[in-house]
Amino acid sequence: MPLPKSKKKEVLEKVSEVANDAKSVVFVNFHGLTVGDSTAMRQQLRKAGVKYTVAKKTLAKKAFTEKGVTGEMPELDGELALAYGDDLLAPAREVYTFEKKFDGKLSILGGVFEGKYMTKDEMTALAAIPPRETLYGMFVNLINSPIQRVVIALDQIAQGKSA
Repeated sequence: MPLPKSKKKEVLEKVSEVANDAKSVVFVNFHGLTVGDSTAMRQQLRKAGVKYTVAKKTLAKKAFTEKGVTGEMPELDGELALAYGDDLLAPAREVYTFEKKFDGKLSILGGVFEGKYMTKDEMTALAAIPPRETLYGMFVNLINSPIQRVVIALDQIAQGKSA
């Protein structure tokens, strides 16, 4: 059933707002997802700081074209939803988590990252990057490891001299 013009204008304004304000956007196909699963997913996404909205493909294409996103827009097959947020990686990572959970009912179609269209494979690769806090922990562990080994070696030398 076609949307009335006033509703289309409202949806276009919202999608334009998403295109202008969001740091990264993930295009999501949600064919076959039940209302209960969708509601649970939206709640989890909201907790992670990711917003999720359903949009018509033509209105989304128009909004992102007006925004001036570079590159080639990925194919948008099936129903379209936009997952977006202020964090660059959180939308892709959170949607990817649900893509694995709802096998075949939810899929990443592509997205927009730093003003460029990204393919499905590129967005999936971005989703595999751990959160910032985890990366900080890995970096600190990397820096701490040689220092820890020197301390252990000095301790072994000290034990050898005292025995």
